[in-house]
Amino acid sequence: MNEDDQEWLECLASARAWVQEWAAEGVDGFSRLPTATKLQENPSPRLESAAPSSQVKAPKTAPVERPEPHRSAAAPVTLEAIRQELGECQRCGLCAGRQNIVFGDGHPRASILFIGEGPGQQEDEQGLPFVGRAGALLTQMIEKGMGIPRSDVYICNIVKCRPPNNRNPSPQEASTCRPFLDQQIDAVQPDVIVTLGKPAASLLLDREVAITRLRGTWQEYRGIPMMPTLHPAYVLRQYTAENRRAVWEDLQAALTRSQGR
Repeated sequence: MNEDDQEWLECLASARAWVQEWAAEGVDGFSRLPTATKLQENPSPRLESAAPSSQVKAPKTAPVERPEPHRSAAAPVTLEAIRQELGECQRCGLCAGRQNIVFGDGHPRASILFIGEGPGQQEDEQGLPFVGRAGALLTQMIEKGMGIPRSDVYICNIVKCRPPNNRNPSPQEASTCRPFLDQQIDAVQPDVIVTLGKPAASLLLDREVAITRLRGTWQEYRGIPMMPTLHPAYVLRQYTAENRRAVWEDLQAALTRSQGR
């Protein structure tokens, strides 16, 4: 087999991997196809494998109950009250295509709060955030990369309904949902916010960001330290040792900051 034939085979394998991932997320079409990028298929990705061997196991933290001396005795509003106010929301056009509102999930007074961009197909079907392939990797990031149970953190998205074809939320959609996101942050009162991907970081910072350059640098939102990192779906598409190591380092920094605050 010559070099040209080998290159064509690699291109075909890359295209096949993209199609499989889109199909798993429920994407059934595009108005314009994105530029293909080379994928590395791995049916059982391990985020922690990219970390230095001497640092693979992160320090364990006490589950659920933790001292909260810096917090008020009672949150200004509860997550239950926010969800009740959200109701069967029809404030933007995303409501037309949803099956379920995906409000959030996790510890109501979590030390670390993760924010993604929007629900995918499986999230829309189950009404829970990050339960598809990207969700499985996020769980691995938290439980194996950080050494804490997923139930000890809180996870939500900037919009609560699935955008068509898993596209990024529009500015109007994100703006409509933002008051509910801010209320969730106020209710949880986290020590650290971790944003997953460009849309979440851009919304909270009120500017367009290049996530591959911004990630790993401390920011702030509403007085809370904020660590931007790569979205798990991006890590799955670009499953390189460099990307896995970058996310591992970001999460270690977030964990250390949450413990020391």
